[in-house]
Amino acid sequence: MKLANEKNHSCGCEDEYSTLQKVIVSSPQHMKITEIINETQKHFADENIDIPKAIQQHEQFVAVLEDNGVEVVHIEALPRLNEQVFTRDIGFCIGERVYVSSLASPIRREEVQPLVEYLKDEEIPYTRLYDPHIEGGDVLVDGHRLWVGLSNRTEERAISYLNKMLPDYEIIPLPLKDDILHLDCAFNILSSTEAVIYPEAFNKQDVERLSKEFSLIPVSTEEQFTMGTNVLSIGNRKVISLPQNKEINEKLMENGFHVIEADLSEIIKSGGSFRCCTLPLNRQD
Repeated sequence: MKLANEKNHSCGCEDEYSTLQKVIVSSPQHMKITEIINETQKHFADENIDIPKAIQQHEQFVAVLEDNGVEVVHIEALPRLNEQVFTRDIGFCIGERVYVSSLASPIRREEVQPLVEYLKDEEIPYTRLYDPHIEGGDVLVDGHRLWVGLSNRTEERAISYLNKMLPDYEIIPLPLKDDILHLDCAFNILSSTEAVIYPEAFNKQDVERLSKEFSLIPVSTEEQFTMGTNVLSIGNRKVISLPQNKEINEKLMENGFHVIEADLSEIIKSGGSFRCCTLPLNRQD
């Protein structure tokens, strides 16, 4: 385990699937559904989160990462930040710079401050975004292309903003249906030629475009609800996935991926899974 005050300046991400070397996580020790902010939470608001179970599952997930050579940086979980486990949303790394998100939900906006403090302490180059709203779950890095979900969390104005800020990148918008929280809840790039997708989240034209760019592995409606697309690629065709999502896991294995199963079902009750719970800082071939 690496604590957030131990300096290591390496930072660099050019895609979603190269070998994961360094990642930021935060414990779910204060996790709670308070104000309902996504569709998944509606189903679990009454039973809420079993925090000891969520902590145990998160620790096991972190152990899987470390067992596979990933350096895991822990940002302190603060009692007032109930959604802090979802570190993907608070930022995204493109090349050698971290972009700190402008979070749409008022109850989550304070989550970026511990990240900013860490980046400053580590002297990692970063850009703080304030307007328009854009969240890391809606940004997928694909070489010199960025696929950006237009959701209730990421505004259409973000596309022109990213075009100005990142002129060397092709910014490709993907509008999402209203019940989809982020792009990575419906689409996830697994290699330069392969991706998982929940087709019902997109319009027909975008599915056709994606099918020309990638060999698409479809996720069913049932397994999309349990975040079947929100797997985490850690390199060398290794993918961390939920054991309950048997259909997509079988498809991944049929396509030559090594599926590492880990149970994150308690955390999923709040609307995110493996990709949502990680903010990669370094991926290398």
